Amino acid sequence: MLFRYFIKQLLLPPGILLLLLAVAWWFRRSRPRLAAVCFALGLGGMWLMSLPVVVQWSARALETEPPLARDAWATLAQRADAIVVLGSGRERGDPAWGSDQPTGVGLERQRYAARLSKASGLPVLTTGGLHYGTPPSEAEMMAVSMRDDFGVNVRWKEERSRTTWENAQMSAEILLPQGIKRVVVVTQAWHMPRSVWSFEKAGFTVVPAPVGFLGENNTPPLGGWMPEFKSIWQSGQLLNEAVGQLGYRVFYR
Repeated sequence: MLFRYFIKQLLLPPGILLLLLAVAWWFRRSRPRLAAVCFALGLGGMWLMSLPVVVQWSARALETEPPLARDAWATLAQRADAIVVLGSGRERGDPAWGSDQPTGVGLERQRYAARLSKASGLPVLTTGGLHYGTPPSEAEMMAVSMRDDFGVNVRWKEERSRTTWENAQMSAEILLPQGIKRVVVVTQAWHMPRSVWSFEKAGFTVVPAPVGFLGENNTPPLGGWMPEFKSIWQSGQLLNEAVGQLGYRVFYR
């Protein structure tokens, strides 16, 4: 798990871009042409990742599921039997709370799932395992937050999964034996295609409920061509998702 983490951080931006800049500095005297190419790729890649317009373009390619119509919330129970909220990591040891907490992305998912549950009456399952074996699980953190922050009691907690594929497979182990085969899946819009694919492979009929769209034109200054720090993180998430979609179709066919 730890080895995979380091490889992932090294091979995906910004790690690979910083590595290119380091190579450029190392070979600046012995191989100036190679150094120039590495410098251009590293700096150019960082610049592209920092542009809101690039985030929008990239997100539109990934956000293929439309938003769930608000007038359909109350009738979701006619199309599904449960709501599944996918974990998104954790904020470690926040001193304000004295414990690990769901991420901002996770809270966005929880808020949306809570609204859907209250409107439809559907029960909720949270899914997400431990962080390097350290409790509590993501599913437990989300369940506590949904109860205390959004007034929704979670019925099931899947506490072993580490990936989207495992979210689906291990949720199936809980829900399918109870006859629950139709689920509303709540996750980020850019993460939804891989999530739908994984849950369908696990035997579910899926009603997508994407949230947190990044592909919308929110009229950033200068048309999105002014670099922003936030865009670097968003670009990294989108690139990681694009690689994940490709990898899943190769390894989980």
